[in-house]
Amino acid sequence: MRRVLLAVVLLVTGYLVIAPTGRYLLRAASAEATILARRRPISELVADSQTKPAVSAKLRLVLAARAFAAESIGLSPKESFTTYSQLDHDTLVLVLSAAYRDRLVPYTWWFPIVGRVPYKGFFDYEAARDAARRLDGEGFDVYLRPSPAFSTLGWFNDPLLSTSLRADSFDLANTVIHELTHNTFYAAGQAVFNESFANFMGARGSAWFFRSRGAPSAAEQEDARWADEKLMARFWDVLYRSVDSVFKAHPASVGERLTARAAVYGRARLQLVRVIGPQLRTISPRGLERIRLDNAALLARRIYLTDLDLFDGVWVREGGDLRRAFTEIVRLARSRPNDPFAALRASLTDSSAAKAPAQKRAQVDGR
Repeated sequence: MRRVLLAVVLLVTGYLVIAPTGRYLLRAASAEATILARRRPISELVADSQTKPAVSAKLRLVLAARAFAAESIGLSPKESFTTYSQLDHDTLVLVLSAAYRDRLVPYTWWFPIVGRVPYKGFFDYEAARDAARRLDGEGFDVYLRPSPAFSTLGWFNDPLLSTSLRADSFDLANTVIHELTHNTFYAAGQAVFNESFANFMGARGSAWFFRSRGAPSAAEQEDARWADEKLMARFWDVLYRSVDSVFKAHPASVGERLTARAAVYGRARLQLVRVIGPQLRTISPRGLERIRLDNAALLARRIYLTDLDLFDGVWVREGGDLRRAFTEIVRLARSRPNDPFAALRASLTDSSAAKAPAQKRAQVDGR
């Protein structure tokens, strides 16, 4: 047994030292260790007279959102967001996404436990830029963006980070509930489902949280943001289908596919600014003009904005009860681990089909 254990240890050590993914995990572990070593209890910071009042107010909001997520929504926070870590820089990680230029297929990375994911976070910014340049040189669309927060999926007690504390109260409450959703449930190999689900939970959960605190204007602001996110999700879905269609229409020629996709993205830019923009309440026209349109950006956006109406459909069916909606969505996702979106879609279709005969009978009885 000792020899077997020693062999396993040597194999794991060799993998971490030699394999690129192993070296990446070691660097990530080092960065995470630094974050964890800097943790201070939020309760101590709130009680400290040296803490600025504005900071103290945000810290109290985080504790309140965390308690609400556990007690009202039923999430499992463990000890996450009970501590705070001050970082030396304004950006936590750079997140890299990439996609083939002539087809809607993401470049993916494999990691233990979580499986394949269509993005990779870098604490080392130069390493992120090097990876982006390498993928660009290999002919991929590349999308590199900053992120102020992440979740270790409950493996560690994630602290609140100084990069997140810079956000407003709306984003803070949303972020806490979003990340605690990951802590509570994470479908292996289903990054798009996980992020879209957490996006839904953060939006609906934070709106409920503010209403429970007697802050209807804040709740209405969260509802407006969520309505905008759903509108943008539909835009990205239509764009995805349009780009996919022109790729399929030119199966034999890479050049024709690239030319056709350029025309689609050009039309989408006009649609975004002239048609979608006037309907949005929380996203500025200037922000829309800066949105990048290519395959990598499209697929990266859809990670967080895919089929959001499905989640809302379950929520509505559950009477607007987010706790029940969360439980039902998790149950459905576990029933079809390889395609959780299909599980939600089928469930909602079955519900609609069951209602139709009842509505018809009601109409007949009414006559």
